[in-house]
Amino acid sequence: MNTDQHLRVGEIDVEIVRKKIKNLHLGVYPPHGRVRVAAPPAVSDEAIRLAVVTRMGWIKRQQAKFAAQARQSARDYVSGETHFHFGTAYRLKVINRQGASSVKITGDRIELSASPGCDRDFRERVFQRWQRQELRDRAGPLVDHWARVYDVATPEFGIKRMRTKWGTCNAAAHRIWLNLELTKKPPACIDYLVCHEVAHFIEGSHGDRFITLMDLHIPRWRVIRAELNSEPLGHEEWDH
Repeated sequence: MNTDQHLRVGEIDVEIVRKKIKNLHLGVYPPHGRVRVAAPPAVSDEAIRLAVVTRMGWIKRQQAKFAAQARQSARDYVSGETHFHFGTAYRLKVINRQGASSVKITGDRIELSASPGCDRDFRERVFQRWQRQELRDRAGPLVDHWARVYDVATPEFGIKRMRTKWGTCNAAAHRIWLNLELTKKPPACIDYLVCHEVAHFIEGSHGDRFITLMDLHIPRWRVIRAELNSEPLGHEEWDH
């Protein structure tokens, strides 16, 4: 069972996750450069501290890169705003119309139809309901595909807003969760993320076996992961 701890190294708070893996893995994650170390249970805190100190220059360069990264401001769901949908930028057009609310893409615009006088929160709910269905329609076949590739039972999957992850895998419940924000990302990023999460039903850690699986099935996964994390971040915060 994983044991999460924290270790202070200089000005940096390091999250430590103990796992049954062979080697220590150090990562720096957006949006603010969170530092995370996955380490075998036998590795001491001092060994982890030394590993962090040794790579401090690289850690700070990564954190500086994330600090300079473009972010979208909070959306008000009004005409003229730019919204990303599966990696493509669209201008939003709000149409005041009685009847059922809806969202559709027309050319280079996303049209949101809603009753006159509805407030910003209502428009957001309508928009996110559409995003959720769009992501479900795109991710469903990918979940089926990667379950067949890995020869595992097709997991259930759900979609929710998450502040710290692009996706998660719950092996015990045989379920994966996808971040609603993935609707903004290019299709290759979604494919990579689903492949990544389904692979955890075979290998729970991010160790050598996991990397071998990813290399086999998506040779460019590191490039795609970098693209996922370098796309403009929204005003909320997540990583993978």
